[in-house]
Amino acid sequence: MSPAPDRLASSLARDPLAASATVICALLAIAALAAPWLAPSNPYDLRSYNLLYAHVPPAWMQGGERQFLLGTDEQGADLLSMLLHGLRLSLGIGLLAVMLSITLGVTLGLVAGYRGGWIDVVVMRLADLQLTFPAILMALLCSGVAASLLAQAERAKLAVPLVILALGLSHWPHFARLVRGATLVERDRDYVAAARIMGVSTPRILFRHVLPNVLNPVLVLGTVDIAYAIMGEATLSFLGLGVPPTYPSLGALVRQGYSFLFSGVWWIVVFPCALLVLVVVAVNVSGDWLRVALNPKLR
Repeated sequence: MSPAPDRLASSLARDPLAASATVICALLAIAALAAPWLAPSNPYDLRSYNLLYAHVPPAWMQGGERQFLLGTDEQGADLLSMLLHGLRLSLGIGLLAVMLSITLGVTLGLVAGYRGGWIDVVVMRLADLQLTFPAILMALLCSGVAASLLAQAERAKLAVPLVILALGLSHWPHFARLVRGATLVERDRDYVAAARIMGVSTPRILFRHVLPNVLNPVLVLGTVDIAYAIMGEATLSFLGLGVPPTYPSLGALVRQGYSFLFSGVWWIVVFPCALLVLVVVAVNVSGDWLRVALNPKLR
């Protein structure tokens, strides 16, 4: 069972690094949710772009403008607005991809661990096969299938769902292996045997009785996997396999600003990279603390 909320809060208060990372995660999540209201301009509105303000440096540098706190890009778009909306998009992709991975992995892991036999063999071999396909290859496969079935305009509209699908399908085996191992232990417990004797249906046993007892490691892995999903989206977008340039994700912003790194316009790529690193490190530190807090042996 999970520790009480007050015990989690006490554990967090004793770890300044984890507390700082958790606060940063909360602030980043709030900034992402409030991006449409916090951003000075709307990067999806082409009317907000002005080439006369292209490559304006940050406000504290010589030549900077007060209205552009972090400067502008090559099209005159406000970089702060791009970062806020990019954070919103990257976090959304990461969360939805992890939710897809958890749904597939937990369901298949529960069924494989509880039923055993040929179902267990098939699910685990599928997981082994899936682990040989990294997210990049899965994105290429999804992109190739979409290219053969859809027009270019329709592919652009489905770019974000395709990235979520590629990342979600790439990460589900980790959850399936974890849940399957825990279910193998839980299925022999007395409460499961009692539920069978009482005639409780298998789906109810799995999701009402077994799942709550294997949920702690899933939450920990899911927290850490959000960081991997965000990095995966950034990698795919940087390589041109993720979201299109019209969608300001963090990976797309890094890709657009990379060509200006050595031209003196460093802020176009440095700020997106710094925000990406901050997100990944904060999520990883929070996930590591959660792993310790939810494990009595590590506590």
